[in-house]
Amino acid sequence: MEWRDQGILLRSRRHGETSVIIEVFTPERGRHAGIVRGGTSRKIAPILQPGAQLDLAWRARLEDHIGAFSVEPLRSRAAAAMASRQSLAGLNTVTALLCFCLPEREPHAPLYARTEALLDLLGDWDLWPLAYLQWELALLEDMGYGLDLSACAVTGVTEGLTYVSPKSGRAVSAKGAGDWADKLLPLPDVLRGEGDASDADIAQGFEVTGYFLGTHLAVDLGNKPLPDARARFVDAFNRGL
Repeated sequence: MEWRDQGILLRSRRHGETSVIIEVFTPERGRHAGIVRGGTSRKIAPILQPGAQLDLAWRARLEDHIGAFSVEPLRSRAAAAMASRQSLAGLNTVTALLCFCLPEREPHAPLYARTEALLDLLGDWDLWPLAYLQWELALLEDMGYGLDLSACAVTGVTEGLTYVSPKSGRAVSAKGAGDWADKLLPLPDVLRGEGDASDADIAQGFEVTGYFLGTHLAVDLGNKPLPDARARFVDAFNRGL
C-alpha cells in the first residue's frame, strides 16, 4: 500500500532511538500518521518542524498499518513562526486544534486549502488575527458546527443582528432577543464580514468561536478540553490590544 501527496506537518514525537512518528495534514488523506526512519538525524530533524510544507510518500504492507513516510521539504515556516511570540502562538494553536479535532485519514480538502493559506501569512501580524478568526469559523463549519449568521433565528430579519444563540449558533436581532438577551452571545460585525475588523471586534469574535469550539465541538469529541495552545494564542492577542 502506498501513496504520495504533500502536506503540513502538525506534530512529531520520538520513536525508538533514531525514528520519529509524525502527523501530517494532507488534502487527499486528511490527518495521517507515519514513521520517519532516521528522523532524529541532523539531516532530517530540521525539516520536521511544525508547520513545514512537505512532499510525502507513505508506504505500508497493509492499509491499516501505521506505515512509513519518506519526506522532502517544500518550504519551512519556522522563520515566520519565530518572527514574534504572537506568530509562534498562532502556529501552535492551528496545529494543536487540527490534531485535536480532525479524524484520522478522512479528507478535508477545503479546510486544508484554508489552512495552507493561513500558515502562509505567518509573520504578518497585521493580517493574521482576522485570517485566523475566519479560519476558526471555517473549522467549525467543516466539523459540522457552523454558525448561521445570515438572518435572525426568531424574526427572520437580516439587519440589526446583535446576538448569537449559544445553542443553535444562529444570529438573533435585538428585537428577537427580547428578555433573553442576557443569555445570548454578542455578535461582533467582524463575524459577518462587516465593519472595520478592529482588534476589539476580533477579540470578541474569538470569544464566540471559542465558545462553540469548547462547548459543542469539544464536548462531542468526548468532553475533552480544548488545547491550551488556543488560550495562549488568544491571551497573546489580547495583551496586544
